[in-house]
Amino acid sequence: MSQFKRPGEARSSGDIDTEIDLALFGALGDLAQRKLFPALFHLEREGLLAPDTRLLGLARQELDVDAFRSRIEKALKTYVKAEELDREALARFLARLDFLPLDFTKPEGYAAIREWRQEAARPMVVYLSVAAKIYGDICRHLEASGSLDDESRVVVEKPIGYDLASSAEINDAIGAVFPESRIYRIDHYLGKETVQNLIALRFANPLFGTQWNQNHISHVEITVAEKVGIEGRWGYFDDAGQLRDMVQNHLLQLVCLIAMDPPANLDADAIRDEKVKVLKALKPFTDDMLGRDVVRGQYIAGTIDGRSVPGYLEEEGANRASHTETFVAMKTGVANWRWAGVPFYLRTGKRMPEKLSQIVIHFRQQPHYIFDPDQRELAANKLVIRLQPEEGIALEVLTKDSGLDKGMRLRRGPLHLDFSSAFPKTRIPDAYERLLLEVMKGQQYLFVRRDEVEHAWRWCDSLIAAWEDDEVPRRYPAGSWGPVASIAMITQDGRSWYEDY
Repeated sequence: MSQFKRPGEARSSGDIDTEIDLALFGALGDLAQRKLFPALFHLEREGLLAPDTRLLGLARQELDVDAFRSRIEKALKTYVKAEELDREALARFLARLDFLPLDFTKPEGYAAIREWRQEAARPMVVYLSVAAKIYGDICRHLEASGSLDDESRVVVEKPIGYDLASSAEINDAIGAVFPESRIYRIDHYLGKETVQNLIALRFANPLFGTQWNQNHISHVEITVAEKVGIEGRWGYFDDAGQLRDMVQNHLLQLVCLIAMDPPANLDADAIRDEKVKVLKALKPFTDDMLGRDVVRGQYIAGTIDGRSVPGYLEEEGANRASHTETFVAMKTGVANWRWAGVPFYLRTGKRMPEKLSQIVIHFRQQPHYIFDPDQRELAANKLVIRLQPEEGIALEVLTKDSGLDKGMRLRRGPLHLDFSSAFPKTRIPDAYERLLLEVMKGQQYLFVRRDEVEHAWRWCDSLIAAWEDDEVPRRYPAGSWGPVASIAMITQDGRSWYEDY
């Protein structure tokens, strides 16, 4: 008799007719508890999980199914809003869960997964929420145990590898078991509602489509700022640093979506082909550009929200001699006809004043200015695309200031689309909800193809190699917007970061 419990009857009100078995490796880890199980629960709540879809958690800990379900219930009560934790949906969701203790690196235990799958006539989705270095081991053991079939898919978290060579090694190991058409590399930024709207904004609106080039855009600014420090991830982060952790995946994906040419259609490969062209066209950094156009930083003790916080080298478990960067700012560009001469300013760091992810498109000024000379710095439109904390899009336009005494004084104001205000009765789904749903549907357009990963690493590797002779990052106090040099980098071009306007 099977050791696994079967899910109870589940209601399905969605239009998803592809049932799956989801095997989640690392089911007791932080990502699974904070993001993946809450996302799956919301899909259950919305009726988007097919009736017989099953969820198998895998971890090293020895738990029985009931104890595992209790752990997941506790996580859901922690990370899902109380008003959204529908009791009936929760009962249905917990009934879908099974659990298997497993040492992922040893092949012996994988026969139990085959047993769990024995009578299943549905595809299996393998989600690897574990260290990338064991992706290959898990894929090989799954194949050798007979747990996979021709429809099985694998989901892997980025970043994949430490550099181009290690990334290629990991991708080779995954690709030896799964074809590219069934590999889903997640970058959770691509699942955000506003990122999806960026595609619609660019390619569905002639107002922007005709203006989206070097004739009308002066520069592009991307900021991904975090208030938090290391949060117990010292072992991983000190080896990786902010360039590998954030620039190589999240920021470069945003650059691709801003800079790509219109795809022929919305098919996965049509979109990804255009993104690869952007990555190939990224300007490499020459020696003379490094000191001028790239800033590495590391936070020291400071104050955030009125609370003192330690510096990077003072964090628990810190290597006191570490030269790992916690901040990167750079000026780069895309060497093609559309973007010739348009600088892209990228900035990301930890211990910033606020949690913020946004893209600012700065349009060129009118060729002839007729208003007050002292207001000339106002005279350019900006498109602000906010990814977090509140997703939304705002177009900053200029109008006449009201009042009989104002003459033709200008004022700047936004034409604003705040998703939470515009759609007050619609809950904005978390990025992982959308991404998991697309995996279940077998659609890859929100996922990253292997050549995208490798071109991104190739560009970052050249920068990492150039840093070897410049190991000491510049210091910046926690709670600031980074080293002073990052401000000088943009002001040398007569510009400012958006929050300085």
